[in-house]
Amino acid sequence: MGKRPVPPRDKPTELAESAWAIVLFCVACGAVAGALLPLLARGLLMLPWAPLEGPAELLTSIPEPALTLGTVAVGALGGLLLGLTAVHESLSVSISATHLTLTIREATREFTREEIAVLFRDGKHLVVLAPDSRELAREHCGLPWSRLTGTLAAHGYPWAEEDPYRAEFRRWVPGTPGLPEGADALLRARAQARKSEDDAEDARELRGELLRLGVVVRDEEKRQYWRLARRS
Repeated sequence: MGKRPVPPRDKPTELAESAWAIVLFCVACGAVAGALLPLLARGLLMLPWAPLEGPAELLTSIPEPALTLGTVAVGALGGLLLGLTAVHESLSVSISATHLTLTIREATREFTREEIAVLFRDGKHLVVLAPDSRELAREHCGLPWSRLTGTLAAHGYPWAEEDPYRAEFRRWVPGTPGLPEGADALLRARAQARKSEDDAEDARELRGELLRLGVVVRDEEKRQYWRLARRS
């Protein structure tokens, strides 16, 4: 007997941003910025007073076409490095009727269909909620939203147009009552970590620590909002 055909809904669908498109876009932007740099330096020197006048004079002292070729090359190289970083930070999603797999920063997390209550978009983030309203995942997503939501629906995953618990969030200020023991200190540390891009991973880890206490956090600009997860 031959193998039973796999129903189309059970076949996993892989969604990922094109690595080549990301890298080429960043390289092109870097090259354009490099080409404009000599023009900007010359424009600064034409002003009665301008910041960075010394570096601008040094830059324009290089003869053409070496100046433009050099700045274009440096800009393209910077764009290449930025593109490789963007590819490393990009989210890929594998969706089947039984599992949802998220891969980012060389880390993979897999969730069963039963673990997922609903998914929704929060700004540029894809959010996955558990039945007890805890966040299973919150990842920056550069995938086409219409394609992502269509694929999720085809595999039977519930999608919400907005956070179903949005009304429960409260703005955090130091000493806010109602938080579990230790959560206020974690929110203080996270507020400090969010001030610097270098501490982004610390802020991410602190979010995980808060989730273990049953506290869900969402950000709006520099403000933190929180709510308590519901007991299952």
